[in-house]
Amino acid sequence: MPAPRPSPVPLPTQLSWRPGHFTLSHGTAVRACPGAEPAAALLRTLLAPATGLPLPSSPDGPLVLTLDPQLRGLGDEGYGLTVGPDALLLRAARPTGLLRGIQTLRQLLPPEALSGLPRRGTPWQLPCVEITDVPRNAWRGFMLDVARHFQPVSVLRRYVDLLALHKLNVLHLHLTDDQGWRMPVAAYPRLTEVGGRRAESMVGPAGSAVHDGIPHQGAYTRAELTGLVAHAAARGVTVVPELEMPGHTRAALAAHPEFGNVPERRLDVWTDWGVCDTVLAVDEPVLAFCRTVLDEVLDVFPSRHIHIGGDECPTTEWAVSPAARARAAAEGLPDTDALRGWFLGRIGAHLVERGRIPTAWAESGEGMPPEFTVMTWRDPEHTRLALKQGHSVISCHHRAAYLDYAQSADPDEPQAQPGAVVDLRAVHGHELPDDTATAGELLGMQAQLWTEFAPTAGHVDRLVFPRLCALADRAWYGPAPWPDVHGRLRAHADRLAALGVRHGPLDPYVPLPHRSEKGQS
Repeated sequence: MPAPRPSPVPLPTQLSWRPGHFTLSHGTAVRACPGAEPAAALLRTLLAPATGLPLPSSPDGPLVLTLDPQLRGLGDEGYGLTVGPDALLLRAARPTGLLRGIQTLRQLLPPEALSGLPRRGTPWQLPCVEITDVPRNAWRGFMLDVARHFQPVSVLRRYVDLLALHKLNVLHLHLTDDQGWRMPVAAYPRLTEVGGRRAESMVGPAGSAVHDGIPHQGAYTRAELTGLVAHAAARGVTVVPELEMPGHTRAALAAHPEFGNVPERRLDVWTDWGVCDTVLAVDEPVLAFCRTVLDEVLDVFPSRHIHIGGDECPTTEWAVSPAARARAAAEGLPDTDALRGWFLGRIGAHLVERGRIPTAWAESGEGMPPEFTVMTWRDPEHTRLALKQGHSVISCHHRAAYLDYAQSADPDEPQAQPGAVVDLRAVHGHELPDDTATAGELLGMQAQLWTEFAPTAGHVDRLVFPRLCALADRAWYGPAPWPDVHGRLRAHADRLAALGVRHGPLDPYVPLPHRSEKGQS
């Protein structure tokens, strides 16, 4: 009986199976045409641990990687792949397209090829196939919150690899919040020395929310972050940093109370979840502080988009602050509530001057400076409203893309964000507006994991997978019949197992039928 055909995730745009297979062996050589050398190096790096194959360079190797700028229909990330019995040709117009094709090659091989351990005796065969593949959405992202629960850089590098395998192209790092500051800033070392440590971990051994008195701490070094950026770039993934302002800044103010609305007040890093009402002041020294922080961020992260949070900013402190009221009056604002938009405008202008795109969370984009890219999360209609206002928009709808919600109604499900279940089908059902008559640009979609209830890498894996696979499929390929999607995800579980991903449920939860106690002793 022939081996079952691989089930790629995400599904390629066009795929036609052909008879036969191409075998990788110790004699297989790679012919990398000019500009394709980085893709060839990545292929060797990714396949070597499991296969042990050297894949040496040769001008007449049967495995050919080539760039052809004339292939305009493939765009920046598309590729064409032809696998025959005696040769394999991977073509793209741009280097990133070759990187996407490399990930498809990995998925066409047996799942064991993804393992980090040697798997001797496995025939490394790819089925013959013809593929033309172009992504549906330009932005296909995943946000990991490392502010509430810190994860070491090794976890981030692993997640870059997992994103690349699924053709996701953005790792959005939520680096600061009320509960922790993880980004080093040379001019302000107390941000990580003080802001990177809170007194209580707030999560018990079983995931229950408790104040257990155990300190939680962690911060990255500049070298770790620049290394992460390089690791991601080699795999076609952009790392987008987020540093919250003017709200969600309790950790920063624990380190530097002089930038708060009550400078003489001494604060600790917040040990609660939710939204803290402690926010930055609105005077010039605070703006100078933010610009200094962001300039260091720009040095570390070359991404075009720089995220500054921007939402959930209580204005109660500004309302009772004489300095804030004076600032609002001086700027001709109707009230202190309007200081949020004013603040974002000042910070956004600084980023624009440096050639970057300010990015923020928004419910509808209302009141957001026009140069901002916005991430809409509360309601799908808000995405349409933000587009009508002319913003570039990334859809992050919480009922389809917030992976901190429970993924099933199983009573044994680990503790998660209170709210409705966001199951596998809901994630794949993440719909984007199809109205093209808007002033703004719809960039794509993104999944989020806020980590209140995910203290370890194991917790993260279980919440993220396989739901992130479903979002990756939707973002790259688009809508598809659910039985087909579900079948491919079930087959994909073998790849996740080879990668050591301990994921959540693949099948819908079905409660046990009620059993009557009558007649039982």
